[in-house]
Amino acid sequence: MAGIGFALRRLARRDDLLGVLQGYAHSAFITSGPWMFTILALAGITLFGRDLVGPEQLTLFRVVVIYNFCFSVVFTGPLVLVATRYLADAIYAKEVEAAPGMLLATLGLAYAIAGLTAGPFYPLFSGLPVPVMLGGLANFFLVCGIWVVSIFLSALKDYLAVTIAFGVGMTTGMAGAVLLGDRFGAAGMIWGFSAGLAVIQFGLIARVLAEYPYPVGRLFDFLSYFRRYADLALIGFFANAAVWTDKWIMWFAPERELVSGAMAIYSAYDGAMFIAYLTTLPALTLFTVNIETRFFEHYQAFYRDIQKHATFDQIARNHRAIIAALLDSSRNLVILQGAVCAVCIFLAPAIVGAIGLQYQQIGMFRFGVLGAFFQVMFLFCTVILAYFDLRARNLTVQLVYMAANAGFTLLFSRMGFPWYGYGYFLSSLLAFAVAYLMVADAVRRLPYFAFVANNPSVR
Repeated sequence: MAGIGFALRRLARRDDLLGVLQGYAHSAFITSGPWMFTILALAGITLFGRDLVGPEQLTLFRVVVIYNFCFSVVFTGPLVLVATRYLADAIYAKEVEAAPGMLLATLGLAYAIAGLTAGPFYPLFSGLPVPVMLGGLANFFLVCGIWVVSIFLSALKDYLAVTIAFGVGMTTGMAGAVLLGDRFGAAGMIWGFSAGLAVIQFGLIARVLAEYPYPVGRLFDFLSYFRRYADLALIGFFANAAVWTDKWIMWFAPERELVSGAMAIYSAYDGAMFIAYLTTLPALTLFTVNIETRFFEHYQAFYRDIQKHATFDQIARNHRAIIAALLDSSRNLVILQGAVCAVCIFLAPAIVGAIGLQYQQIGMFRFGVLGAFFQVMFLFCTVILAYFDLRARNLTVQLVYMAANAGFTLLFSRMGFPWYGYGYFLSSLLAFAVAYLMVADAVRRLPYFAFVANNPSVR
């Protein structure tokens, strides 16, 4: 599944600056396309739409997009992670003929999830006008579909097509929301934004089917993986829920806005945190282009030599090479994300003013940036745990993150506005510390895990 990273690394290693810029730009869309699209589109539509529609219509649009983005990623998380494992195994076994059928089946299941969750919620609990409600439902289905199609992004080799799909979709969504919003208010903005999502989803589907030109068949073979990897499904749910737990709790803060029916948000907190998340883009692109590809080469050599009955000395050398690669990668990641974090904290007043946020959000933004720093490091650790197939440890750290995020956010939300953001920061720090200790222990004892703990023949 790291395949596209190697293609982007070759592009970034071209002997010119343009190649470097293109490599990291393509990587940004592949690693973060859906949420980057949503955050940038929300910011752009808010910026240009505030003069076209009233604040109430703009708030209606924002609450629908935030709710759809949030709950779609949580509800489809188990499906996405289990299907990703199935696809990775199929690619490893060179049996990718099942990919088109799996794509259509996962899309169907994602739409079923959307129907069972958003279907009852919008008519019964949203209290939205009918055109806005219908637009919200269509939007939720499209976002669920994009999460599913994103399974294939890292396996594709055509990074240009992925970037074009997101670029054209983002432009279409922003333009459609602004143009239709001027005439139809919030409903027009949602339908225009959804048009951009449709461009992205169907553009990516077309690219996947072109990459895997096989007859559709074996649609639901991957469902057996839910029994085999039930813990992976739980990881997919709790990993996404952990990231959103602080926002859910802050939607009950005294400063929250009850927009319509049961739909409440806290725009100041959400906006500050969404912008803080954008600071992780450089680290995520570096991870895809350089860190994961380098680690994967040493990881592959370690297990390949074991399969070829390598000597103990060769296994030990490969083990040391993995440790060296991880230490070097961690240092690069800390330096890059730390530099971005420091700059954003020092320039927070200027950044907040430039993007149109309120100055009362500076504190939340700063703690969001600090939390994002540790969240990136936490993500790095969980990816390493996933490579070594340590699912129990991965599930444990996700549960720790969710519990810490809930506990700390609830505690500091009761202490008043000056403390908002502390919960996310401290929970990310704690989760990273726990994940780091688990990864360090696993890497130190990697030969044991390879020969004993993860060896089916000795279980």
